[in-house]
Amino acid sequence: MDSATTVLIAAASGRALAASARRAGYAPLVADFFGDQDTIAAADAHVRIEPGRGLNADALLTAFEALSAARDPCGAVYGTGFEDRPDLLARIAQRWHLVGNGAQTVARIKDPLAFAGICRGAGIAHPETSLARPADISGWLAKRIGGAGGTHIRPALDHSDGTDFYFQRRVAGVPVSALVVANGRHAIVLGFSMQWPSPSPRQPFRYGGAARPAMLARETEAALTAAVERLVAAIPLVGLNSADFVVDGDDFHLLEINPRPGATFDIFEPRGGSLFALHIAACRGMLPAAPPIYDDAAAGATVYADCDIAAMPTLDWPDWTADRPIPGSSVKAQAPLCTVIAAAASVAQAKLLVERRTATILATLRERVS
Repeated sequence: MDSATTVLIAAASGRALAASARRAGYAPLVADFFGDQDTIAAADAHVRIEPGRGLNADALLTAFEALSAARDPCGAVYGTGFEDRPDLLARIAQRWHLVGNGAQTVARIKDPLAFAGICRGAGIAHPETSLARPADISGWLAKRIGGAGGTHIRPALDHSDGTDFYFQRRVAGVPVSALVVANGRHAIVLGFSMQWPSPSPRQPFRYGGAARPAMLARETEAALTAAVERLVAAIPLVGLNSADFVVDGDDFHLLEINPRPGATFDIFEPRGGSLFALHIAACRGMLPAAPPIYDDAAAGATVYADCDIAAMPTLDWPDWTADRPIPGSSVKAQAPLCTVIAAAASVAQAKLLVERRTATILATLRERVS
């Protein structure tokens, strides 16, 4: 097997990265929590890691050793799951070439006070942030340091003290995310998406889905792009990253940077192209001459199980689904079940389509498992 095109991939879910890597001509060796049907189909080899509270370092490193035992991967690419584990990234980098932001960069980005300082220095509005519990906590949120996906966020009024949480004043506006590719010196915004939550009783800010384009005014897009460029000038981000903003008319706040490929990967994967290839090239210092051109609108949503599924039935999954569980696997109520994707002429149509497709999947499963 050609070591120049063999690559290790680790993420909570590695399917999107593996499929994009395959489209770019790579042979992906994947370790993730789910081992979904389409992940295994895209991977040259796969190891499922038992999920806990985040990625277990020893389990992941053991999986990587097994995957690369008879191969010589050109590097290791990571997705969601490492935001609170820069030490694990450092351990991976000791053994394999790490393709993405290094441990020190991730640690700085995910340190709440350090990131607030970076924003101040770059002249970017950022919500008031405190490690100490505010005396008046109305209007504040509690967030877990290094958390991702919104599952860790709750109103500060509902939060009991924990040493791995910080507090952030809530700001008005709508969530907008910028998908960014950077080479450590410069950055290109590939596009903006609007996002929405899928609340559960215990997780009111849980990630629901995203749609592109975000339908922003041209002046607002320019201001957000300039903020991203100033941020990359202040901290050397590489590869694919996402910048999460809250936009309120002409005003905006930068909430956080996700220093790795993230949840909007599917809706920004270009026809006939590969975001994975852009990620690899940018980590080597090369940026595209221009962002990909997207002719239509697109939306993607995470479908969460609305009941316990002891054994997944065999389904004829529609081609607009992804992250398809293996028959016989179990899925807990409120756990991620699959992903639905839609393209349409407008954002409103694409979002409506994913809502309908979500309802179809859940209704089909209720019939099959009742």
